[in-house]
Formats: sequence, structure tokens, C-alpha cells
Amino acid sequence: MRKVSALLLATERRAISGLAGLYASRMLGLFMVLPVLALYADTLSGATPLLIGVALGVYGLTQATLQIPFGLLSDRIGRKRVIAMGLLIFAVGSVVAAMADSIGGVILGRALQGCGAVAAAIMALLADQTREQVRTAAMATIGLSIGVSFAIAMVLGPWLAAWAGLAGVFWFTALLTLVGLVVLWRWVPPAPRRLRHRDVGMDRQQFKSVITRPDLWRLDLSIFSLHLVLMAIFVAVPFRLLNAGVAIEYHGLAYLAIMALSFIAMVPLVIVAEKYQRMKLICLLAIGAIVISLGSLGLPFSQESWLFAWLFVFFTGFNLLEATLPSMLSKLAPAGAKGTAMGVYSTSQFLGAFLGGTLGGLLSNLWGLDAVFFGCAGLALLWWLAMWRMPSPPPLSSEVVALHDTQSDALNLLMEHLADVVGVEDVMVVPEERLMYLKVNRKELDQAALTRLLSPPKT
Repeated sequence: MRKVSALLLATERRAISGLAGLYASRMLGLFMVLPVLALYADTLSGATPLLIGVALGVYGLTQATLQIPFGLLSDRIGRKRVIAMGLLIFAVGSVVAAMADSIGGVILGRALQGCGAVAAAIMALLADQTREQVRTAAMATIGLSIGVSFAIAMVLGPWLAAWAGLAGVFWFTALLTLVGLVVLWRWVPPAPRRLRHRDVGMDRQQFKSVITRPDLWRLDLSIFSLHLVLMAIFVAVPFRLLNAGVAIEYHGLAYLAIMALSFIAMVPLVIVAEKYQRMKLICLLAIGAIVISLGSLGLPFSQESWLFAWLFVFFTGFNLLEATLPSMLSKLAPAGAKGTAMGVYSTSQFLGAFLGGTLGGLLSNLWGLDAVFFGCAGLALLWWLAMWRMPSPPPLSSEVVALHDTQSDALNLLMEHLADVVGVEDVMVVPEERLMYLKVNRKELDQAALTRLLSPPKT
């Protein structure tokens, strides 16, 4: 095994900071409209609860459709070109939505925003620019940036809309995207190489094996359901705040308090899940909290006095699942198939967002706001039942090891020896990438034996 420092190089720091900022700003632009669109839709001609829901979630449909093709295109013509193209499309969508005076125009703009599906290309570029020793931490930074951008969007969206209206939210998004283009070309360093990364990108040969595994599709179902209920309830939540006496210009403060408290409550639960191997239990508790909070939000007596308490419970469960589901996926995905599993997972997330917005609008249109919460609570209960029989994920982590020069026949022998190392649970060697993908149990791993086995021969 090559002994390379795990400290970040200067180029890696620039790549991680720049690409995490790009990813976060893009998600910020998508999320900022959630807490405000339903409230400001009366300024749009043709607006109905159903069409408002479609406008909230339609970006998910185009994201789900195009994210894998954009990732594959980046393999052919270059990461930065594809990312720049996606950001320009996103900016055009933001301008279309900003200039729209009808709900149809906003739907078109949101769909165009989703067409800038550059998530896979951003992750691939980050993988190109980071070594195997630091790549996991780099990817975790991207994941953290998504959570932070969601929290900021929930606060910034209402403040910006109160000052500049719904159009102002979209104009701000367009401006943010143009700044992102400058960061991409001026700050993010050029990639030294363009390679396929099985721990990041989609491998079509592994697709069937990934989608047919019950433990993995349960996680896909989870992220699908989580974003379905999130999008659906934002047809109704802003009106609940109004009914509770919170003026529109103070919705940002309300979300700030709720999100801050939910993050504080989430941290010890994440520690319990990871440190004490209680991932399944915490997952079921989080889904149960979502079921109870959604059902309670639909009850008349909770519309004012209990509103903030139930929103706190919902977002604690939501943030907890956003943090733990990717960790569970990493533990369960076979060696060398993490990128494929994550691609299916992300597609499920975007499809959930689209169907959630549409479902929330439909329920509100037919039976009113209470039906949105009750309907989502029922779906979340079915989700909980589906997860009940899921086995607890093993305490495994992924390792990517750079191989020294060796012959193909020696690799077969190496794999046989690796299978005998205590704590090594799964191995995949890819000679053309000169990489080895491992699944290891760190608590049981014989690190000394693994290091000796993977060290280059002395000359």
C-alpha cells in the first residue's frame, strides 16, 4: 500500500472548497423557494394548489432524468465543461422563473433549473482532484454542504421574498449561479486526469446487482419517501405558520429557531447510531417521529400551540435521516459499487421530490391542507413498516487502496491472501484503475497484516 500523507494538498483544498461551495449554492437555489412559493403564488395567474405542488417538485423530475447522462457526458467531454453547461442552464431556468407572471412560467423555470443536473459531474471532478487517502473526507464535505445549504435556504428564502418578492428569490439564485461559474474557472484547479471512479460514479455493469438487493432498495425507498413528504408538506406548512400568527417577514426567524434546535437534537442521536451501532433503531425512531409529527400537524388542536413543537420533531427526524442514510448506504454497498449505489439513491431522492410536490398539491386541491399532513403520515407509516424487517447494517467502512505495479496473475494471489486477513469482508480489484476497493470492519481489522500485504516489495 502506498504510504501517502492524508494531509490535504493545496490543490485539494481549493478543489474541495470550490466544489462544495458550488454544490451548496446550487442546492440553496433549489431549496429557497420551498418556504415561500405557496405564500406568494397569489401573484401568479393560473395558480392552484396542484400546480404549486408541481412547481415545487418538478425540478426533481428533470434532475432524476438527466443526472446520470450528464455524469457520463463529463467522462467524454470534460468535467468543467459539463458543470459550466449545467450551471448556465440552471441560471436560465432561474431567469425564466423570475420573469414569469404565471404558475406555468414558474414550472418551466423550475424544470429548467433541474435540467442543470451536474451533481454527478461535480462529484467526479472532486474524485479526479483528490487522492484515495482523502477522498472519503472530501465527499463528506459535500454531504455536509447540502445540509447546511438546506438550513440556510429555509431562513434566507422567507427574508429575501419579504424584501424582493418571489421574483427576487429567483434573481438571487441566478446571480449566485453566475458567481459559481467564476469559482469553477478561477478557483477550482484543472483536473490532472479524467478517470472512472467506482466509489463515486455509476457503473452500468453493477446497476442490476445494486437495484435488486433488498437492503439497498430499502434505503432508496427511504430517501424517496423522505423527500416526498418534505416537498408535499411545504404546500401547507407556510399557511400553518400564518395561522399561528407568524407574519411572512418573520417566517425566516421561525425556521431558523426550528432548524437550529433540530440540529442540536440530532447530533447525540447520530453519535449513538454510529458509535454504538444502532443505525436501524435510530432510523426507525426518526421515521416514527416523522409519522407522529405529520399526523399531529393535521389535527386542529395542534395548528397553533403545538405547531412549533411538531415541526421541531419533524425536522429532527428529517435531518437525522439525511445524516444517517448515506452512512448506511456506504456500509451496505458492495466493494467497488458505492458510486453505483449512490447514483440510484440520488435518483430516488429526486423522484421523491417531484412526486411529493405533486401529491401535496393534489391533496390540498381536493381535500385541503389537513389532508396533506394526514396523507403524508399514512405514507410514512408504510415506509416505517417496510424498514422494520431490514437487517441492521454491519459495522463496515469502505477503503480505496492504490496498488503498486504488479502483474495480473499476482493480483489473483493477492485477493486470496486478503480474504484471510481478519476484518476484511469484501474485495474488488480493478487492474486498469490500479485500485483496490475494500470493505473492512475496523473494530476487528488486523491493520498490521493488511499493511504488510499491500506494501510494495522492497528493492
